[in-house]
Amino acid sequence: MAERPARRVPKAHSARVVRTERLTPRMQRVVLGGDGLADFAADTCTDHYVKLLFGAEGVTYPEPFDMARIREEFPREQWPVTRTYTVRAWDPAVRELTLDFVVHGDEGLAGPWATRARPGELVRFLGPGGAYAPDPGADWHLLAGDESALPAIAAALESLPAGARAHAFVEVAGPEEEQKIDSDVEVVWLHRGTRPVGEALVEAVRGLSFPQGRVHAFVHGEAGFVKELRKLLRVELQVPREDLSVTGYWRLGHDEDGWQASKREWNARVEAEQESAAPAAS
Repeated sequence: MAERPARRVPKAHSARVVRTERLTPRMQRVVLGGDGLADFAADTCTDHYVKLLFGAEGVTYPEPFDMARIREEFPREQWPVTRTYTVRAWDPAVRELTLDFVVHGDEGLAGPWATRARPGELVRFLGPGGAYAPDPGADWHLLAGDESALPAIAAALESLPAGARAHAFVEVAGPEEEQKIDSDVEVVWLHRGTRPVGEALVEAVRGLSFPQGRVHAFVHGEAGFVKELRKLLRVELQVPREDLSVTGYWRLGHDEDGWQASKREWNARVEAEQESAAPAAS
């Protein structure tokens, strides 16, 4: 049997914190810049994401920073930990990259870091990845998600031309978490309160009177409600698979390391189950 080719390790980008801003009680913005972004490139995708690299405590990495070398020379427990965040905005003219972080107090890794980040601090990351942008050929757009999907939903709405038809639903903890989005699309803000994550969102999307014509849908956030909405769209409403961007960004009861380790298997299982129930292509 031929050996499987070695997996390519992407080059890491370096940047500096330019400024920070607390947008809402639970959303922190960090803007990155500097000459290290000279070779960073993002296209028209509105769900671009980067993987921030957090070094292991007490470990010094060789310079120039090289992920391939680190993986070859350091034990796995000393590799930098990654945390994935959607690009809220990228301005190539001034080389500024804007990332928004959901913060849960001292819980987690990236949220507390974003809260403490100060101008001049060095940041390393991989990316960008991403594959979605609103299809201008669609008759209308559906965007639905929780706080984790808010940066991508906002970027998508702001990319739509004036007059584009869209329905946008965003579930947040409460009214204090609503944000200003530069779009003429009216966002339906759903306040979770003490309800389970995604429950209000699933109710709202199911209660929508779906317009006629081809929909291009973007549904992201907690994996449980994403599964339910994928079933609604793909199985019940028979939306073609190619018109769906539907992914669980996170899953209740799992940190990012645990979710990323099981995400591919989870998505494959969900897709197989739902595709078997979906109508065959005509």
